[in-house]
Formats: sequence, structure tokens, C-alpha cells
Amino acid sequence: PAPGAIVKYSNGIVDFISENCVGCGNCVTGCPFDVPRISKTDNRAYKCSLCSDRVTVGLEPACVKVCPTGAIHFGTKEAMHQYADERIVDLKERGFKNAGTYDPAGVGGTHVMYVLQHADRPGLYSNLPKDPHISPLVSLWKGVAKPLAVLAMVGTVVGSFFHYMKVGPVEAKEGASDEDDDGHGVKAEIIEAPPAPGESPPSSVPPARTVHDPASPPPRV
Repeated sequence: PAPGAIVKYSNGIVDFISENCVGCGNCVTGCPFDVPRISKTDNRAYKCSLCSDRVTVGLEPACVKVCPTGAIHFGTKEAMHQYADERIVDLKERGFKNAGTYDPAGVGGTHVMYVLQHADRPGLYSNLPKDPHISPLVSLWKGVAKPLAVLAMVGTVVGSFFHYMKVGPVEAKEGASDEDDDGHGVKAEIIEAPPAPGESPPSSVPPARTVHDPASPPPRV
């Protein structure tokens, strides 16, 4: 993605800086949960920010504050795991034997966890992937391809600089163009008509050549 478009704060929240987004869509392709969305209005990526501005000043996210049933909780990872375990015990006592926490290890866990009644079938809940993993292409880009691309760009700039210092700027060959200085000249040729029957042939003087500037009135004939 574009530099500075995706940031991770010290509290663990991953956020998008839309002003730096170029609309490449790499975040959409790389996200195993299909969370980011490209806006059709400005062609930039957006997702839930977990109300990072509120969390920074010690407040809870807005969804937690306004949830009428208290189904959403916010806190540290450890505190949320402890609360989830309590909910799982309650669900199993009510007959949901496969209740569990959705916090897939394949992506190193998530910052948003779910307590599911049927944790063995997460696809029942908005098509949550059962065993998500980070795409190998994303890992390759972050591990190898991205540094090589940056190195190639730096090499191109350095090579161009030394070429300029050694050879100098590239200059157009003299006489390579019939255009005038401002690039608007038009080349024109006057070709003599063949002689009429009985007339002597014209001299061997080459046809006259003239350059007409479109900004000036056309020559009179």
C-alpha cells in the first residue's frame, strides 16, 4: 500500500489515513476478512477505526457506549479473553456445546473477538473464515519485494545522477527539427509543376522551402 496509508498505534489499533490512500486496493486483497472497502465517491479505502480518537483520550468506542443490550465490550486483550470465557461457560450451560471464542491463530489473533454459539462453524456469522491466514503474496511483498523495489528506485536515481555528472544533459541534434523555438512551426514545401508541352524544362534549382508560423498571416501567392 501507499506509505503512511495504514498505521498501527501503540495501543494496537490499526487505522487508515485516507489522505495518504491512493486507491490501489492492496488492503482489500490482502485482508483475509474482507474488511476494507474502496469508496466509490473518492476511490479511497475505509474501515472501522475502533474510534481511535476516543480511545486515545480514555473513552470507549461509540458502539460500546450506545449498544442497548450491552452485547459489545471493550478492554485489554486479557480482560476480553476472561470475559469471553465466562460467556462461553454460560452458553454451554444453556446447551450450546460448541460455543467458543473467535480469535483465529492463523493471523496472530484479532483485535475484535466474537463469542459464537457455534464456534465450529464461523461461516454462519457473516461468512467469517474458519481458518484465515495472511496471503503469501502479502508476506512476500513485506519481506522481500518491497525492499527490492525501493532499492531499484534508489539505484535508478543514483545512476541518473552520475550519468548527468559524467555526460551532461541530453541535447537535441542540430537540424533534427524544422519547428520553431516554441514548437509551433510548420514545415511547408513549394514544388514546381511539370513543364507544359513545348515549354523548356525548369532549371535545376531545388524547390524553394519555407517555414510558415501559424501565428502570422499566410503568405500571399
